[in-house]
Amino acid sequence: MIPALGLIIGVVVGVLLHPDVPTWLQAYLPIAIIAALDAVFGAVRAVLDGIFDDKVFVVSFLSNVVVASLIVFLGDQLGVGTQLSTGVVVVLGLRIFSNVAAIRRHLFHA
Repeated sequence: MIPALGLIIGVVVGVLLHPDVPTWLQAYLPIAIIAALDAVFGAVRAVLDGIFDDKVFVVSFLSNVVVASLIVFLGDQLGVGTQLSTGVVVVLGLRIFSNVAAIRRHLFHA
């Protein structure tokens, strides 16, 4: 439950501090957040399944964010940034919903 707690704390801190995002980073931030959410929901699922490993979580979190951002950056360089951004969002969205479904089944046995 540490990943979920970290997510909640991060959201609260972000809402209270209203950080300014540099212009060059604004295109990548939503993708990085979705990639991070994928890692967090995967970690919550792993905790409920009893297979959570903090090293795996950290590596998954960082690699998801970096790879998703690099894919979007590559798309921007090739002139197809919106198409690759959509692809990343779809793939990570499917993973998030899959993890949420597994969490729901585990918690509610349904």
